[in-house]
Amino acid sequence: MATGNSSRATAEAGNGRRTLSREDWVGAALKVLAKGGVAGVKVDRLAKTLKVTRGSFYFHFKDRKDLLAALLDEWRRRNCGPFQALDGRDDLQGTALFRAFRNVWVDEDPFSPALDMAVRDWGRSAKEVAQAVQGADAFRMGLLRRAFDQMGYAGDEALIRTRVSYFHQIGYYAMAFREPRADRLRYLSIYDDVLTGRPIGENGPC
Repeated sequence: MATGNSSRATAEAGNGRRTLSREDWVGAALKVLAKGGVAGVKVDRLAKTLKVTRGSFYFHFKDRKDLLAALLDEWRRRNCGPFQALDGRDDLQGTALFRAFRNVWVDEDPFSPALDMAVRDWGRSAKEVAQAVQGADAFRMGLLRRAFDQMGYAGDEALIRTRVSYFHQIGYYAMAFREPRADRLRYLSIYDDVLTGRPIGENGPC
């Protein structure tokens, strides 16, 4: 099968079509996933968009399931990796950890709100994806809970502040709320004050 796929890819190159990488296919599929959901991620549709034959796809992937696994891995890299990188950093405690956490959301680099919502929606029809999302939520909320614990909150208050902070941002994305970035940045200190219970300015610069 690999030989046949190689021949197809070579034929496409001979016909003047550019050779696509695995990353090209994943990138195109990510755009479809983020915009229209997992149901729209179809091999034929992607091939048409990329102006190549299906042979190019099968040179890099076994099947659609293989592509979907690659999309989930990319979500983990972009949207889970930045939060995981905060874990274990001794220089981030309390409000500093909270600020670093919310900056992952605000910077949107590499974190993608559209991808996060698409994967969350995908999880409603795929058990494995739902479990991945639940694991990510638990990890992220665990970091927030640690931040509130370090701020001196305890028990139910730390728990509820964690939930309110997390649900607030997920709701922001779920509503597809849009505002000028300058306003979003200007409001950060107020959000910090409301969510952490600390006076505006105490948290320092972003």
